[in-house]
Amino acid sequence: MRTYVTVGGRPGVYFFSLDAESALAVAAARSLLHLPYYTARMDVHDEAGWIQYTSRRIGRHAEPAELTARYRPLGRAVEPLPGTLEYFLTERYCLYNMGNRSRPYRLEIHHPPWTLQHAEAEIELNTMAAAAGIRLPAVAPLLHFSTRQDMVAWAPITLEPV
Repeated sequence: MRTYVTVGGRPGVYFFSLDAESALAVAAARSLLHLPYYTARMDVHDEAGWIQYTSRRIGRHAEPAELTARYRPLGRAVEPLPGTLEYFLTERYCLYNMGNRSRPYRLEIHHPPWTLQHAEAEIELNTMAAAAGIRLPAVAPLLHFSTRQDMVAWAPITLEPV
């Protein structure tokens, strides 16, 4: 779960939570970058054109959270155009977080432009937002699908308080 922020004129993202199956990756991200990663048992597989996805947090650092859904892409993949909501949501090239001694930092990232397809989903269970203390509105979600997105990152830069 993430939100969108701008610091010093630089748009980026701030993560409320990130789930991963690898306990080693979670431990590294938590200790090195203080990112809110949680270990989860996950299963992803294709079933008749739908991607079946389940994730359940495990471990002592985790507020219980689960997501069980199935989804699939619709239509052809396109790059979002500047000025569109899809562009705003995807073309972010840094993340913000709090590091050592609660000092804010920016992590610069780079990735190719996203290619997105519209998507549909059937969500059976989603307690991810509630685990972060966020209540989702009772509206249909905006859904997109991307096959893969590679990225690279640089070392964090500590930000000076404003």
